[in-house]
Amino acid sequence: MDNEPRQRIRYLRTRDGVQLAWAEAGAGPVLVKAANWLCHLQFEWESPVWSHWIRFFSSRFRFVRYDERGCGMTEGYAGELSVERWIEDLEAVVDAAGPREPFALLGISHGSAACIGYAVRHPERVSHMLLYGGYARGYLHRGDPEAEREYAAMRELFEVGWGKENPTFRQVFTSRFIPGGTPEQLSWFNDLCRETVTPAMAGRLMQMRGNLNVVDLLEQVRVPTLVVHARQDAVVPLSEGRLLASAIPGAQFVEVESKNHILLESEPAWSRFQQVALEFLGMPAAPAGEDAAFASLSPREREVLALLTEGLANAEIGERLSISEKTVRNHISNLFDKLGVWTRAQAMVFARDRGFVP
Repeated sequence: MDNEPRQRIRYLRTRDGVQLAWAEAGAGPVLVKAANWLCHLQFEWESPVWSHWIRFFSSRFRFVRYDERGCGMTEGYAGELSVERWIEDLEAVVDAAGPREPFALLGISHGSAACIGYAVRHPERVSHMLLYGGYARGYLHRGDPEAEREYAAMRELFEVGWGKENPTFRQVFTSRFIPGGTPEQLSWFNDLCRETVTPAMAGRLMQMRGNLNVVDLLEQVRVPTLVVHARQDAVVPLSEGRLLASAIPGAQFVEVESKNHILLESEPAWSRFQQVALEFLGMPAAPAGEDAAFASLSPREREVLALLTEGLANAEIGERLSISEKTVRNHISNLFDKLGVWTRAQAMVFARDRGFVP
């Protein structure tokens, strides 16, 4: 991910003793993403399936995410699997990240349940809640016998072929998540399945998702909420997104045209998602013709960058803007993170090469 914020991975210990991996990238307002199915902090970083999501959010926010218990870089010992534990894990990550101001929550797929639980418990801490492809009830609570048989069959496949070198068994699962994926994307997702979780844990996690039910919490949500759902999502039916939006007071609802549970960078639905997400979260889109990286800079950071490109020292910038030299250093550190550079010279080259105009 050239010219993008760097990822910083850390660990925390949950209340029940699980060693949980979490990461942050970027700077600015805090956005915390709850863990979703098959996450791996390092493997996702340069993936052809998830990297555009990470770039999009970390270029505008201090983007915090984590690997759920039993997956990825989090300890293999998962302890108890329950909605309660998922909410507590999200609470632990927020406490570790330590945002000082109300922050935004991002729930993708089953991560929506943890976000909903957190928002109900801590409404004063949440500024916005963005739910994509989410659901409040698992497949065992939807009254759909065909879906239940389908998931039961997949659990059998997990036990037989999840960990094998041949990806045939995992392909059944992958093709439902990104049916519009390229061969490279499908191959990467197949590798992710084996890389992030054991066959036994995959079965446990799928069963837990089937039993998930937080419908009773929806009417208790009191934070601004946007629900976005792909119209032809084969993993989570559109009706589940509509249930979220209809039961959460005041929630906005947007359908995007896609068959993919994970929106891919090349499809128009991804552009639509970015547009509505930025509008909802109160973030400006990149002006026409301007590199998207600069859209994440605050007005003051843009001023500092403009003076930096003139070759001014920190003290001179501070004098020009009537701010302290320490404040200048803080702004420069933030804009370095947002632009993905490490030195003043790199920042100057980056700005000039991309036609930055303050």
